[in-house]
Amino acid sequence: MSTVKKSVAVLGLGSMGAALADALMVAGHEVSVWNRTPGRAEGLVARGARRAGSVAEAVTAGEIVLVCILDYGDIGPLLEQQGGGRAALQGRVVVNVTNGSPEEARAMAERVTALGAAYLDGGIMAVPEIIGSPDAFVLYSGSREAFEAHRSVLDAFARSVYLGEDPGLAPLHDLALLSGMYGMFGGFLHAAALVRSAGGSVAEFTTTLLQPWLGAMAGSLPAMAAQVDSGDYSVTGSPLAMQVAHDSIGEVSRAQGVSPELFAPLFALMERRVADGHGSEGLAGLVELVHPR
Repeated sequence: MSTVKKSVAVLGLGSMGAALADALMVAGHEVSVWNRTPGRAEGLVARGARRAGSVAEAVTAGEIVLVCILDYGDIGPLLEQQGGGRAALQGRVVVNVTNGSPEEARAMAERVTALGAAYLDGGIMAVPEIIGSPDAFVLYSGSREAFEAHRSVLDAFARSVYLGEDPGLAPLHDLALLSGMYGMFGGFLHAAALVRSAGGSVAEFTTTLLQPWLGAMAGSLPAMAAQVDSGDYSVTGSPLAMQVAHDSIGEVSRAQGVSPELFAPLFALMERRVADGHGSEGLAGLVELVHPR
């Protein structure tokens, strides 16, 4: 628990915003809450939060303004018009954890700093249920001074990871992590379809075979990452040419009545890389097709 009590205004009380406000109160901070639908504040107020009747009232009550709403496009007007603008935000820190793009984060940083506040963009790598637990972490980028001054507050949500002064770094890394997650889920769904097509138990397959296999394969990621950084994709085993000699996964999938469309794009890239003369290299070289140097 933080030893320094600070005042925080939480704008937006959806599932995530409410979880963040709860974590702040558990850590002993003074929390003011606002939501477009006032009824969503009831539970938090009952647990000790201060209800703000307007955005301006919430902003005035908090040295840190935490924004967690659905639409990035609403943040500027929310702070500039409803939040009291420069007069209310001067000297405060705006921490925006609304999902957005790097370009949106940079533009928002300009708008917020023009209002006299410091800006941090955040990417929450957690679901609401695990906020405040060791499994959650939040990416931050923007004002280093603001991050260091208020890290004790930010740590109430989850492990805080600062990426740099460029406000776009947090949303970029957020999306990069999600892309890795969706790739894993896509592979799982294709594997599940294959097992189900043969009448097998997907649950048993997953716990006894797939999870241990993926855990072992995840150990190769640091070496692949080093290849991406260096541009040296040479391998001593399993070169691409060998991997694409036969489309076994696609052929068996079709024979089993399983669409190969989750796997097919990756296989097509592997074939292209071999056709370009890189058959002796490893899988990491595919990055050159999706982001040429």
